[in-house]
Amino acid sequence: MATITNRDGRWQAKIRRQGYPPKSKTFMRQADAEAWARKAEREMDTGTWRDTSEADRTTLADGLSRWRDEVLPDLAPSSQIADGNRIKMLMRYSIAKISLSRLRSADLADFIRERRAEGVSGNTVRLDLAQISRVFRTAQESWGMEGLPNPVRALGRSKPRVSSGRERRLEPGEEDKLMTAAGPTFGPVIQFALATCARRGEIAELTWKHVHMARRTMRLVDTKNGSDRTVPLSTAAIAVLESLPHRLDGQVFGMSDMQITKTMMRIAKSVGIDDLHFHDLRHEAISRLFERTKLTERQIAQISGHKTAQMLWRYAHLRADD
Repeated sequence: MATITNRDGRWQAKIRRQGYPPKSKTFMRQADAEAWARKAEREMDTGTWRDTSEADRTTLADGLSRWRDEVLPDLAPSSQIADGNRIKMLMRYSIAKISLSRLRSADLADFIRERRAEGVSGNTVRLDLAQISRVFRTAQESWGMEGLPNPVRALGRSKPRVSSGRERRLEPGEEDKLMTAAGPTFGPVIQFALATCARRGEIAELTWKHVHMARRTMRLVDTKNGSDRTVPLSTAAIAVLESLPHRLDGQVFGMSDMQITKTMMRIAKSVGIDDLHFHDLRHEAISRLFERTKLTERQIAQISGHKTAQMLWRYAHLRADD
């Protein structure tokens, strides 16, 4: 039987049972202490009891920090940057102060409303929730919190819907404007993106040791979908590479992914081009492969790195007049 005692106006429940660690918890009301003790003893009787002391002591912020220190270093460099920034952002919200054992789907619903009120997209919120879910999954599998429920799974239809994705293409004259403003430093980055369908992170991390000019191929390592791939280089892509000096650090373009993003935003703004992201160049490049070549879907997928036709066709919004 549990022992219930009054200490300085607070009620403390203690449970000592063979085969289980000692448990105690303090409440403001005697009825709450007794209810907690009955529930814990019933779970011990039925074999469903789980030790939540570690989850009680660990806030979401603690879990995010531990996940960042233990799991993040094993991910691809591009993921380390993106996930690291997301973790830093999540730790600023009040939800991060709640312990893992107390975090409920209702708290997540409040967080979703707060994020949407800030104007972020549904896809961004889903990525936020995915990061929180990864913390709970790691806590269950690696941190000794086997019985910890994952509140993200309980959200169901409360999760924001996934958008159909951007369909931004370059309009007539926009490529010329970009190239004029980009100059000799950033112009090759734009040309290479349009010639290879490569992602921003893949371009930023490309090194000369992974470029084979004689075979007209490049090897992309630790890509977004988790696998390496070899990409054939077109005549246009080869021309870009031949125009570049070889840097001492071995990098082809010598720009981080964030530098590419910020430079693209600055250049587009300077020439009056609205709502154009660097990733839209990948969309444009893949669509051009459908429009201007006789390559099969399978061949285009090998170039772009898409693993399913459904994912690939998301980019292939062919213009009717073509």
